[in-house]
Amino acid sequence: EVQLVESGGGLVQPGGSLRLSCAASGGTLRGIAMSWLRQAPGKGLEWVSGINSGGFIRTYADSVKGRFTISKDSAKNTLYLQMNSLKKEDTAVYYCQMGTSRGQGTQVTVSS
Repeated sequence: EVQLVESGGGLVQPGGSLRLSCAASGGTLRGIAMSWLRQAPGKGLEWVSGINSGGFIRTYADSVKGRFTISKDSAKNTLYLQMNSLKKEDTAVYYCQMGTSRGQGTQVTVSS
């Protein structure tokens, strides 16, 4: 079973940027569709972005469209989420998901 480990979260000021990574082990990301999800304090799990198996179709929630970019490096077996122009409402634990496998999450806090 594939293991997913997210990293790159942290504390950032509004308007700042972060790049999240999701490293996979025990399997390949090549040819696999993947997603990023997030869970804000006191709220349910929210889908943020997805990338298709070929890596050329990328979709985004309206709340992050134009600010976030999903990408996948199959050679490094890593999924990324570049987050720009961060807002306080982006504060959440971010998870990557592949099929039924999900990582442990990485905390992103946007605060001045």
